[in-house]
Amino acid sequence: MAEREKPRTIGELRRSGYRVLSVREEMRKNLIEKLRRGERLFPGIIGYDDTVIPQVENAILAAQDIIFLGERGQAKSRLIRQLVTLLDEEVPVIAGCEINDNPYKPICKACRDKVARYGDAVEIAWLPRERRYAEKLATPDISMADLIGEVDPIKVAEGRYLADELTIHFGLIPRVNRGIFCINELPDLPERIQVGLFNLLEERDIQIRGYLIRLPLDVYVVASANPEDYTNRGRIITPLKDRYGAQIRTHYPRTPEDEVAIVEQERVRFPDMEERVHMPSFMREIVVEFTALARRSPEVNQRSGVSVRLTIANYETLMAAALRRAIRYHEAVAVPRVSDLPFLHASTLGKLELETVEEGREGRLIEDLLKKACLNVFNRAFTVREFDPLIQKFEEGLVVETGTAIPSFVYVEKLRGVEGLEPALRKFQVGENEALFASVVEFVLEGLHLNRRLNRDKVEGRTRYKG
Repeated sequence: MAEREKPRTIGELRRSGYRVLSVREEMRKNLIEKLRRGERLFPGIIGYDDTVIPQVENAILAAQDIIFLGERGQAKSRLIRQLVTLLDEEVPVIAGCEINDNPYKPICKACRDKVARYGDAVEIAWLPRERRYAEKLATPDISMADLIGEVDPIKVAEGRYLADELTIHFGLIPRVNRGIFCINELPDLPERIQVGLFNLLEERDIQIRGYLIRLPLDVYVVASANPEDYTNRGRIITPLKDRYGAQIRTHYPRTPEDEVAIVEQERVRFPDMEERVHMPSFMREIVVEFTALARRSPEVNQRSGVSVRLTIANYETLMAAALRRAIRYHEAVAVPRVSDLPFLHASTLGKLELETVEEGREGRLIEDLLKKACLNVFNRAFTVREFDPLIQKFEEGLVVETGTAIPSFVYVEKLRGVEGLEPALRKFQVGENEALFASVVEFVLEGLHLNRRLNRDKVEGRTRYKG
């Protein structure tokens, strides 16, 4: 609606024929329109097209409140925040109202009095959909006053009676009336607060203290929770569970391709990083495989989960390590190597929660998972027999030192033309790229070592491979 065409009073709004819809009707209407047009409903949400998103669509079409259950890093918050796109671009509210009153049917006393006095001459404002969303992280210190409201002592001091409805200071939920309200980590709400949400979910109203005030709010309520806590044994009371219409389980990416797509979408980008750093496919696969192994490891607390943020942080760390080396040695192209993998300890520590606490165990577990990831990726790419000529060279006395601080040209001078590397050089299209040559060499040598075909020693920060 063009700016000059917008009604400015309740009377103009009536004459325009505008129909005020409830939040659920509004979301349902816009969802149906998007489905008819074939629009992508949740841009940036990867891997949920056949699992989570159809359930979200069903819940909205059925006008059900939703609780998303999932471990950390499963895009629950992002998905919830994108529900705002299903609201109209803007809706009319009574101007100056704290709780976004419907111009045709105001519920707060101030607006009811205003309409009773001025009728259709009451001014309206247009509320954009971005301001119709609020979320609250559940914490033990949260109070009913924060969510619902409380008597304002300043208004009482100004001369109003305690029984006067106008003494109420509204909390967060009334202030998002005619919008979407999200509670993150719902089980962390104290039980008395969970009880206070019953009316909001079932009767669609709230009551403030002992006052005879009934506010029939129009709020779409969404929540998130960890599945471990959202049980009868957890910190959620059963009657509150019963009041959520749809319980939707989220999940981690189910394919490496989805995980890589998320990483490429979410990682931090800088122009110099994009221009100079080339991430080989095998290094990308190692990062993704490491996360996949952590999600299956019995030593990692799977109830806490292993977030996609781990993959993103490790990917960024590898790129940074390669760029640092390229800057130091004046190389035009930066390519991550296997010798850069120890840097992932810094971006992994703190993101894995172990089942047992043991001094130094976290570091050893990370090292073991990195070795297993390298082995799995190598064995998917090659067979050991392809490198029999190279292994023969090592048995004849060839020794190769690798390390994150060794310039790429050193690898080229040492190994260019050595028989046995051709399968890998062809597969990854190395050409004249010295940095990629060094990376492929390290990958092959580490793969052969993990397959017990080469010996490996650590010498003064470098790795020495020999027959």
